[in-house]
Formats: sequence, C-alpha cells, structure tokens
Amino acid sequence: MNRKTLILLFPLLLLIFTARAENDRSQTFGDYVVYYNALPTDVLQADVAGEYGITRSKFRGFITVSVQRKDGQPVSARIQASASNLNGQSKNLSLHQVKEGPAIYYIDDFRISNEETLKFSLKIQPENADQPFNLKFSQQFFTN
Repeated sequence: MNRKTLILLFPLLLLIFTARAENDRSQTFGDYVVYYNALPTDVLQADVAGEYGITRSKFRGFITVSVQRKDGQPVSARIQASASNLNGQSKNLSLHQVKEGPAIYYIDDFRISNEETLKFSLKIQPENADQPFNLKFSQQFFTN
C-alpha cells in the first residue's frame, strides 16, 4: 500500500476503530466479529470522501461494515442491507467492498434527515462460512 493511499484511508479507518472503542459497535457470531457504524458523511475529510465516491453533506449518511475472524483476520463477505425509518419508509442500500492492503470493509451512503432514526438490517455471509447471520441496529442522525 502506498503512502498516499494510507493517508487517504486513515480517517475512514479511524472512524471504524473509534466506533469500536466508543460505541462498542461490534457483534460476535461464532468465529466471526462484525464491526459496523453509521454516521453523517460530513464527518469525512473531503479527499477521503472523494476517493470513495461519497458525497459529503450533513444530509447524507454512510454505513461501514467489516467482518473479521476472532483472531483479527479480515474476511470477505456477501452483505445484503436495508434501512427503514420509524415511518416504515425504506432506503435501498448496496454496500460495496473496499480492499486496502489486508483491510476489507463494505460501505454505502444514503440520504438522511434531521433527528431521523434508521433501523438497519444486515444479512452477512462470510466467505467459506456455512450459514449467514443477521445483524440489526439503529442509529439516529442529527443534521443541525
């Protein structure tokens, strides 16, 4: 991995790892640990957002998901994701894989409104795993 890529990737990875430490946004499924978070895109630096095709805006959110074995080894996975607000309105999510060196994570962005709570539902099938597992979480967004 070259230095420029590492510099661009660092803020995104920092968000993922900060989320782990502060929000304990992880869940264990057998031999796998899934790390996840959803945040407004305006927290990303402009160059990082541009590198991954994410529009920075207080009215856009993004989701990031990483699957690892318990020993910390990154794992590729198929992830189906959806989100709905408290009114039952659905948002289509299409997470795409980003690979940088040994790191593997999945991201997507979507429109958000002030004080909107989204309920995320993920079906995760790690590579070479026998069964998929389901993960659900909620996140409230503030745009002011």
